[in-house]
Amino acid sequence: MTTEAISIRRAEIGDVPACATVANWWIDDTDWLPRDYPPETIEGMIRDALPTREIWVAGDPVEAYLSYDPEKKRVGALFCRHGGRGVGKALMDRVKEGQDYLWLTTHEPNLRAQKFYIREGFTEVERFIPEPPETVREVKMEWRAND
Repeated sequence: MTTEAISIRRAEIGDVPACATVANWWIDDTDWLPRDYPPETIEGMIRDALPTREIWVAGDPVEAYLSYDPEKKRVGALFCRHGGRGVGKALMDRVKEGQDYLWLTTHEPNLRAQKFYIREGFTEVERFIPEPPETVREVKMEWRAND
């Protein structure tokens, strides 16, 4: 699938359950990641973020989403049901449009995500232990349009 064939659009309130399903699937399918929040809390977090974040969805039905906080310039979430199909890249390309700087964190054991972000032009700036209840070390990465 090429990125041109991937349907990307702004999420609406009706997309929240599908976004939560994708995030919860990824959490449950990742053996190194403990479940810090129950599925209904994840859905509530996405619903609460919708008014203040740019949440972009891919596919119909939704197979991936990206949450971006324009005030902080932070990509807060990128979850794809299926990797390696260009969906994550299409979402990242969309959020980079018109931006000069973005930052995000990913989990230290998530080497696949780190490789993806490096391919997307992000560089590692630090590693840290997150605030509880989260316990898995994180990697902060930054992207600049001119790098």
